[in-house]
Amino acid sequence: MKLINIGFGNMVSANRLVAVVSPESAPIKRIINDARDKGQLVDATYGRKTRAVIIADSGHIILSAIQPETVAGRVSGKADRENGDEEDDEIE
Repeated sequence: MKLINIGFGNMVSANRLVAVVSPESAPIKRIINDARDKGQLVDATYGRKTRAVIIADSGHIILSAIQPETVAGRVSGKADRENGDEEDDEIE
């Protein structure tokens, strides 16, 4: 089982991910509100701005404070930065 760091020490299972999207569009905002109402929203932003919305195969919606491109890079196993350092990029 591969775990993906989604910021601030929070991890999600890579094989449970369906999509990683930006939170800006109206349909994604509706998905977030529906998940909140159903009790299926996991807020892993620690009070920071939501930059990525992760949709899991269980129907859970996970909010992250790191960019969707960063999450996708971690899923594919690529380094987040040019120097290969994958830690602490979520603090800006």
